[in-house]
Amino acid sequence: MHNLRILALGALSLYFQSTYGASESTFNPRAYQKSKATCKATNRAGGQETAVDINIHYVDIQPTSAKATLIMVHGWPGLWSIWSNQIQEFKEDYRLIVPDLRGFGESTHPEDIRSSGTMPDMTSDLACILEDAGISSAICVGCATKPLRMRPDLFHGVVGAVIPYIPSAGDFMPIEHLVVALPKLNYQLFFNKNTPEAITHLDKDVRRTIRATFRTVASPPPDEFLKSPTSYLSAWDDVVEIPPVPFFTPDEEDYLVEQYSIQGFQYTLQFYTEENRQSSWAFSNAQGNYTISQPVLSILPTNDPVADWALAAKILKSADYLPNSKTEFMNGAHWCHLEYPTEFNAILRPWLDDLVSKKDAGHDEL
Repeated sequence: MHNLRILALGALSLYFQSTYGASESTFNPRAYQKSKATCKATNRAGGQETAVDINIHYVDIQPTSAKATLIMVHGWPGLWSIWSNQIQEFKEDYRLIVPDLRGFGESTHPEDIRSSGTMPDMTSDLACILEDAGISSAICVGCATKPLRMRPDLFHGVVGAVIPYIPSAGDFMPIEHLVVALPKLNYQLFFNKNTPEAITHLDKDVRRTIRATFRTVASPPPDEFLKSPTSYLSAWDDVVEIPPVPFFTPDEEDYLVEQYSIQGFQYTLQFYTEENRQSSWAFSNAQGNYTISQPVLSILPTNDPVADWALAAKILKSADYLPNSKTEFMNGAHWCHLEYPTEFNAILRPWLDDLVSKKDAGHDEL
């Protein structure tokens, strides 16, 4: 019965590729040339701080646009190319800076995965990229909200996709405490406590890892996916071949596999290590003001298997720290901007256009 279900999901995946996202997309990631910014970074291995240079690769689209700049920030296990639908939607109207974060694709890393990938580190990388591109101000689009607090001079607006703003008020919360309420965060325990094993696990079959992760409401993973603290892919063990990613063309999926074959997943788990999480929290907590005054758009999916983000936002009291914010809900699982790009872009465009028009009119608060 389980295998019949997977075969049905495979048929659904091909149906979605031919009927919705893939057939509408003419996106070719190989057609975009990457720029390279050499950025200062810190390797904190062994409790020592060693200054190193890393190379962050990014795509710069429409560099002559006078309207505004969007810097699009991916999460795990994305790359710059997962913004394909937004690139096609906004490339004629905005300058787009789309990086591979440190440790992803061709972008290098200080090599200390446990403590050299904090939010201040990431924010420094984004600032470096913008400086390399000659940009003094940008709107941040993606999963990154914290850079607005760290560099309000550089970022004058943010779009938080999928995950609501998590203020650093109160005590640090280890993942062990969160999985009690959110059992589908157990995979983060595996990434944190068994990092070398997790990297080997993910690298064994890059395509299988990618296909397991990028699922949709209509083509979901097994119910037990993400619930194991000792494995990431074990819920798929009975599936010989995981169906293709529903919202990628075969070429887009191949591109991700090729890019992850450069250095694998070895430097990408920085989001999940306790040292990086605690350092990020400590930096923000020590600042003492958890409010983001710049305009914030939060786009939350209603069917994310990881968590009920609307409920999480209420529990976290996210809105209390965002006086100039708007929250929109939309269909979709965790990858809503890929699963329902038309709906996502329809929420994003008027907010961006309004923000830019107000900035052009000289509103001091922007």
